[in-house]
Amino acid sequence: MEVIIQLQNQFVGFMNSLYSEGFLDDQFLQLQKLQDETNPDFVVEVVSLFFKDSEILLQKMANCFQQQFVDFEQVDAHVHQLKGSSSSIGAQRVKNACISFAKQCEKSPDRYMRCLLQLNREYIDVRNKLQALITLERQILAAGGTVPVLSCTR
Repeated sequence: MEVIIQLQNQFVGFMNSLYSEGFLDDQFLQLQKLQDETNPDFVVEVVSLFFKDSEILLQKMANCFQQQFVDFEQVDAHVHQLKGSSSSIGAQRVKNACISFAKQCEKSPDRYMRCLLQLNREYIDVRNKLQALITLERQILAAGGTVPVLSCTR
């Protein structure tokens, strides 16, 4: 029982740090609230889809820059799609990087590559944090505990 309590406390502390550091917003808490006994892997499934879709979009953006003539409208469409995906799961830093990408590149197209690199960094950071969170969640469940759900009062 003590192991479960330690894991749950670690989970709550980690979640709080993800919010205070701006990695996640309350939308992620809403996803967690949709998970129940009938759909225990809901969050993992949604996050896994986010990972898959994001990596495809980031690769498509990178491919656009390898062309002789860059289709900036296509790049912007990919950024817009990634912004929507990140918003829907509460990946706040990725969403903010998408917003920044659009604003910066609207002013000066020569900033596209720098913005893409920043967007990639933010995605990798949030992916690593969410993978660690999922691992911790699985440890709690494997120990026979329940995963704490935080409130949306941030």
